[in-house]
Amino acid sequence: QKGRLKAILTKSFMFQALSNKELAAVIEAMQEREEGDKVRIINQGEQGDEMFVIESGTLECFVSDGKGSEIMVKVCGPGDVVGELALLYSCPRKASVETKGRCILWALDRQTFTHFVRDAAVRSRERREAFLRSVELLASLSDVERSKLVDSLTVQRFTKDEMLVRQGDEGHTFFIVEEGTAVATLDTPGGAPRQVKSYTAGDYFGELSLIRNQPRAASVIATSDGVALTVDRKSFYRLMGNLQDKMEGRSQQYRTA
Repeated sequence: QKGRLKAILTKSFMFQALSNKELAAVIEAMQEREEGDKVRIINQGEQGDEMFVIESGTLECFVSDGKGSEIMVKVCGPGDVVGELALLYSCPRKASVETKGRCILWALDRQTFTHFVRDAAVRSRERREAFLRSVELLASLSDVERSKLVDSLTVQRFTKDEMLVRQGDEGHTFFIVEEGTAVATLDTPGGAPRQVKSYTAGDYFGELSLIRNQPRAASVIATSDGVALTVDRKSFYRLMGNLQDKMEGRSQQYRTA
């Protein structure tokens, strides 16, 4: 279980700045909780005392519409972290969170979070927001939109020669290269794959499959060790839908390469 928790937490920007000793202390402090269906674990407007990591099951996030009803804004699954923002910024809960079916969660209390995680997480978040401002595609996003995007990012570390995207596979993820390099290749009948594009820090890929709801148009292979920031399909549509025309225009690079 501790190994699974470590793998989950190291994908979150908040925990990346921790030393191995600090991360081990955080994991040791986490408490396992098993919840049934339709249990409200977070209530919008309340002060938060815990954050949760999902080991199994599904959580649904709701916000009030101001008229006595709620709107579901996000669905979270295994590996996702919820409730961290209230601890990070000492602010009321921004949404309510409820289980959908049986869930196994790991809870971290405010005191441990503040002692080990908070300052490091703030620094990491500021660094990541600054990096996203340098990405040409995201230059038109407002500070609020960029902040929401940071909240939705997952960190994926990769190694040289790792296949990040395979041509023909279904696409579920959008990638932004934070560190390292990669290349895009196209399969050719009876021959070796043809390189059509290279990527360095600030470049992105995987968008066309999501925009067009089609299989991956090319493979992407890492040419060094590195780090990618990834966005899942639902968050991509919700946060980056207004950038689709700009991303579509870039598809010509694959055709003319």
